[in-house]
Amino acid sequence: MEEKRYLKWYNKVGYGSGDIAGNVVYAFLTAFVMIYLTDTIGLNAGIVGTLIAVSKIFDGVSDIFFGSMIDRTKSKMGKARPWMFYGFFGCALTLFGVFAIPTNMGKTAQYAWFFIAYTLLNAVFYTANNIAYASLTSLVTKNSKERVEMGSFRFMFSFGTNMLISAFTFNAVEALGGGAAGWRAIAIIYCIIGLVTNTLSCFSVKELPEEELREGEEVKKEEKLKFTETLKLLMSNKYFFMICGVFILLQLRAAMVGVGTYYMTYVLFNQKLFGTFSWAINIPLILVLIITPTLVAKAGGLYKVNKYSYAFATLCRLGIVFAGYIGSVPLMLVFTVLTSIGEGPWQGDFGAVIANCSEYTYLKTGKRIDGSMFSCTSFGTKLGGGIGVALSGWLLDMSGYVNNAATQPASCISMMNVMYLWLPFVFDLIVTIVLSFMNIEEANKKLKENK
Repeated sequence: MEEKRYLKWYNKVGYGSGDIAGNVVYAFLTAFVMIYLTDTIGLNAGIVGTLIAVSKIFDGVSDIFFGSMIDRTKSKMGKARPWMFYGFFGCALTLFGVFAIPTNMGKTAQYAWFFIAYTLLNAVFYTANNIAYASLTSLVTKNSKERVEMGSFRFMFSFGTNMLISAFTFNAVEALGGGAAGWRAIAIIYCIIGLVTNTLSCFSVKELPEEELREGEEVKKEEKLKFTETLKLLMSNKYFFMICGVFILLQLRAAMVGVGTYYMTYVLFNQKLFGTFSWAINIPLILVLIITPTLVAKAGGLYKVNKYSYAFATLCRLGIVFAGYIGSVPLMLVFTVLTSIGEGPWQGDFGAVIANCSEYTYLKTGKRIDGSMFSCTSFGTKLGGGIGVALSGWLLDMSGYVNNAATQPASCISMMNVMYLWLPFVFDLIVTIVLSFMNIEEANKKLKENK
């Protein structure tokens, strides 16, 4: 029997456009904040890395807290959409703050300005917005195919935005006057784009009524769970930890790939190659996302597609290492394309995987914690991304990086090779191992059979 469908094509496209907003924050921040702070503001990479690491302490609690708040929310807009809509106004303000550090301030004041703006952006506003956005996957449809399709549309917009930001930001900063003024101007532009697309996405879908979401479930009148109860339910779901781990690893990898802003400048001596590699990463991802629902359907589920495609990606990532050490940019680009093809399916279907993870908790306990379960997306993204950027700063500082130098010391060049070539391979290898154990579909099937 075919599942009931809830969404039109324009609902899915509208929903997906919300990741334009997410990436004018996250892709911009991850790829460019460190080089902005070191080469424009003149801050020390190691100190910046430490501030980012300290900021993550606040992030660790806020993700589950906001997930719990979404579960407890009742409004005319639903559970998640109010947090998504209003949260982005704070994102825009604090993102601008990160890239608008006054140059006439003392260094201590500049570090403090960055820390406050960065922490508010990540631990409060981006958390509220992003968890709510991810939660909509399980709140606007009960159809598993539509959930995969929503993820595919979402990440087509995500990778398209990432690609454009990576390709054009340096040029845009120069065109807007360069220096601190150029960074402020581009930040304003990205904030406006984010506000428009987040609003469009938020109002392009409508959450299903509670009765319809729970239709067919034998549940008592739902009581609001305490934060501690929600936390216990999350901690009892091993798949929640696996998904968090995967997100952390992927963001660590993304942060190392983001070191490409330095790698292209000081190792390949062509800063504009960062945009070229961004195209090689994101265009294949977008194309694979188009066919991900078909791949999942033909494979009979999510597990096999994710496991085998990521194993392929990891092998290709090793090819990038080889090509990098022999100095062949064309071969690096070829292996980058192949790696992205392998990484694509997970990016398109992880929303459906998390929805299955939430279903696992319900089947075991009879309690729904959809919003809290989707906190793994924000938790893993921000923790992994934050640690990744912090690690980038520490490693660059340890290797003897010199701000704005025409050339860097040999120790720094060696470190950039490790960061840009080897560490992404290591992180992808671990992800492949974790995905090989993440057969949530089979676990849910057994729970249903034993009922």
